[in-house]
Amino acid sequence: MKNTDSIKKKNREILNYYKPLAAFLAGVLGPACEVVLHDVTNPENSIIAIENGYHSGRKVGDPLTDLARQIINSKEYLDKDFLSGYKGQNKEKSFISSTFFIKNGGTLVGLLCINRNTEAVENAENALQLLLSQFNLQRPQTSEVAETLDAGPAVADILPSLIQKTVAEFGVDSRRMSKEEKIEVVRRLRGQKIFDLKGAVRETAAQLRISEPTVYRYLKM
Repeated sequence: MKNTDSIKKKNREILNYYKPLAAFLAGVLGPACEVVLHDVTNPENSIIAIENGYHSGRKVGDPLTDLARQIINSKEYLDKDFLSGYKGQNKEKSFISSTFFIKNGGTLVGLLCINRNTEAVENAENALQLLLSQFNLQRPQTSEVAETLDAGPAVADILPSLIQKTVAEFGVDSRRMSKEEKIEVVRRLRGQKIFDLKGAVRETAAQLRISEPTVYRYLKM
């Protein structure tokens, strides 16, 4: 118990070192940049500091994003110190995002995320595209979204689609699925760490049209 308490204390101390850094980075990078500090040991209320949070509408006490949970589950942090330059968005804005992995030894304890609002850049690019089109010099545009940056419990929004995608792999409506197929769906979801997410058992039961106790029974198989 004492060892566990000392680890938790050390984790808090490490994360507290980064709180002034979050404010510093926001001041240096400017108001178009959102800086977020996450405590990954508390995924449902992970944000412990946020600067310029009006970009995503998030606040202290909000949860991890879908991508952050994916990073943790995939253990991508074990051989990397950070991810940079990936794209993210919420309902209204686009971002170029980067995440630094905060560790206590080899254990991930936090994430320091920088999300740069690209709205001004996109407006300038749109103006340039319009100008180019007038001279038949248009170039193709591509876009790929890797992370959703919305306020509130983002997991509740993405969970149904994650489960639905796995169910759809069988090419059979869940009402016509055999027991063995439903067991296999549960196994695949377990392999994807879906059941680490809050509400996963309830949502799986609803989509497979079985009871929650049945999902738990399948998980033991």
